[in-house]
Amino acid sequence: MKTIKIVGVPEHFNFPWQLCIENGEFEAENIDLQWTNIPEGTGKMCQLLRDGETDIAVILTEGIVKDIVSGNPSSIVQVYVESPLIWGIHVAANSNYQTLADLENTKAAISRIGSGSQLMAYVNANNQGWKTDNLKFEIINTIEGAVEALTNGTADYFMWERFMTKPWVDKGIFRRIGDCPTPWPCFVIAVRNEVLEKQPKSIAKILEIINATTKTFKDIPNIDNSLVENFHQKKEDIQEWLSLTEWSQSTLSEKVLNKIQNQLFDLKIINKKGTFTAIVKTI
Repeated sequence: MKTIKIVGVPEHFNFPWQLCIENGEFEAENIDLQWTNIPEGTGKMCQLLRDGETDIAVILTEGIVKDIVSGNPSSIVQVYVESPLIWGIHVAANSNYQTLADLENTKAAISRIGSGSQLMAYVNANNQGWKTDNLKFEIINTIEGAVEALTNGTADYFMWERFMTKPWVDKGIFRRIGDCPTPWPCFVIAVRNEVLEKQPKSIAKILEIINATTKTFKDIPNIDNSLVENFHQKKEDIQEWLSLTEWSQSTLSEKVLNKIQNQLFDLKIINKKGTFTAIVKTI
């Protein structure tokens, strides 16, 4: 039995992995796929890849592209979710901020440096015509940290996946004042290069199994009820999320990678661009 470690955020996007593990599909192929939830998100997962503490990460596209360009010895092997991630822009429910324009020159709560929440704050600022040099950040690690920071006023707004954050909106803790969709496919599967070199057949088999599940995921009977139960969401929210979400079984194209790198470079998030062959590997 080959042991492979994998990490991802504890969100509905990754429910297909949970199903495959519970159904023993990896085990049947002599693979012990050990999943760990990482609520801190992309920045933490990049660090785990760098430190060799995980073999695979299901991770935000812009975050891992930035980190590979910065020296992370990993590669993107596949797009996992083709549709954009819809980042909700949230403030404390009782704050005076009413519109996106009110947030210019205020402080964003981010999970950590290099996280998706930080990178998308730059994308949002650029969309709004703000000076990105003026962005200020408060590191909060998790969504619970964001609740504390926005409630206490140590941060002013928080960008996080709209549907996963909605329970806090429904409870009257956050108020959503806007959305910022990613201008590219939101999640990819990244693998440490050392693992790709040593265990290419295992990685190929893992992709084959997860792709078979994501291809028919929406057709699973009562899948909306399973997601409601596991992620404590309202059924209508899950159904809307399912209608907007498209999984992928394809590699990241050079055209899309160039688009991502060009925007990250223009926003000064990266100071150089990597080659397609250095960032993307085909299994």
